[in-house]
Amino acid sequence: MMDKLAIRKLYDTLLDEMGPQGWWPAESKVEIILGAILVQNTNWRNVDKSLSHLKSATGFLPEEILKLQLEELETLIRPSGFYRNKARAIQASFQWFDNHKWDYQAMQHEYGKQLRSELLKLRGVGFETADVFRVFIFDQPAFIADAYARRLFSWLTGNSYKTYQSLYQEINLPDDFTYEEAQEFHGLIDEFGKLYLGKNVQVKENFLSNIELH
Repeated sequence: MMDKLAIRKLYDTLLDEMGPQGWWPAESKVEIILGAILVQNTNWRNVDKSLSHLKSATGFLPEEILKLQLEELETLIRPSGFYRNKARAIQASFQWFDNHKWDYQAMQHEYGKQLRSELLKLRGVGFETADVFRVFIFDQPAFIADAYARRLFSWLTGNSYKTYQSLYQEINLPDDFTYEEAQEFHGLIDEFGKLYLGKNVQVKENFLSNIELH
């Protein structure tokens, strides 16, 4: 398991070198929910197109999104790919939030430590999307072990983190880590990954090359 001090050092170094990333780019939590589902297995350029279509059609108003027929929703999000599955996932998540009156605090109180497992019951919500919801919708300090994070920690530690849970279970965030820092950490890791970490374990020379994380 990664030492809490090592995680703090890594976060501070990334922030010092790269500055705040301001992630997640959205005007509302409703937009974040949509983006978190749409970004599955695609890039953000395609997500942007789908979000633009959705904004024009619904203004990101939950009641307007819930009014959409499945076929209408599929057409609006087609640029993101896997649009049939994603349309059903959006409908399921929006219905769940709507059943709880979009009261994020009340939902946290109701589910407590079971929130992650409740999120994982939703259609089309896997580990990564559930943790994105926890960090960016429910303001919880959690770690998002996405593809860039797995590449980064595989390179830093020499271990091979091929699955989401294999890395997630290794990361122990510092006790004083805030949800704002968890949000920033996700943005920093992804931006670092885009700049320095190739898909085929090709790592460009970078400011973390000599960092000692212990």
